[in-house]
Amino acid sequence: MLRMFSTINGQVEQIEKPENGAWLCLSEPTDVELATVSQETGIDLADLRAPLDDEERSRVDAEDDYTMIIVDIPTVEERSGRDWYETIPLSIIVTQNLIITVCMQDTPVLHPFMEGTIRGFNTYMKSRFILQILYRNATMYLRYLRIIDRETDKLELRLRHSMQNREILMLLELSKTLVYFTTSLKSNEIVMEKLTTLSRIKQYPEDEDLLDDVITENKQAIEMANIYSGVLANMTDAFASIVSNNLNNVMRIFTIISIALSIPTLVFSMYGMNFQTGMLGMPLTASKWGFLIVIVLAIAAGGLTAWFLARSRLFK
Repeated sequence: MLRMFSTINGQVEQIEKPENGAWLCLSEPTDVELATVSQETGIDLADLRAPLDDEERSRVDAEDDYTMIIVDIPTVEERSGRDWYETIPLSIIVTQNLIITVCMQDTPVLHPFMEGTIRGFNTYMKSRFILQILYRNATMYLRYLRIIDRETDKLELRLRHSMQNREILMLLELSKTLVYFTTSLKSNEIVMEKLTTLSRIKQYPEDEDLLDDVITENKQAIEMANIYSGVLANMTDAFASIVSNNLNNVMRIFTIISIALSIPTLVFSMYGMNFQTGMLGMPLTASKWGFLIVIVLAIAAGGLTAWFLARSRLFK
């Protein structure tokens, strides 16, 4: 989808044709839209396609007629009725007259700019627009990280009562998400450092505070991602130990039951043997109540053995 915006009388409005100082937003672009923008702006088609590869790395490329900035942005994907978070590339291409954004999805990072709700946003102020996108991107990371933290707390409560594979897999998925976030945020930090020394993009003096805010928000997001990753790693190790301990308790019970049942089995096996007449027979075989007595004694011996093993230090 190709949408074009321009600041007119202080308001962001959608336009039909590109003009000087306009913003071209490409979301989920078709090949025709990419070819049209490439032909009208002179941007290499390969550079326009670059952010459509979800493995594209964050970087800054300075060409003769334009500068391309690629950063990783967070996105939400619904799987099995749940929201999972990952990162995708967003390209910001700055030419002499235009600023172009390209993304494989219609990202919520850019929605406030389209709606004109960002204070001080003007499409013709390219360097400020870039910083505002980066600031918005960092705040989106912080927002998703807080959601992940709340999901982790809920998952911890569930794991205390249920240790099924579903909860463990969800824990691993959150841990993987945090690894993606940390890697992307560090890559974005390198891009920001390079932008501060890039002379071909005009810097406005009043944007120095905004640049500091962008760097601060990104660093805070990195610290939060690292903290949450450490918490998840410790939680995973703790619950792995709990699962192992629970398994040991189950095996302990089964071992006690197995040993306790082996004694009646041994007694019944001996009484099930055939003996010749005249030989020394088994005790109580001639008694009227012999069968019942043997059963009671075998059960009593098994129960006594189970009680002893349960109290033994070897099974605690």
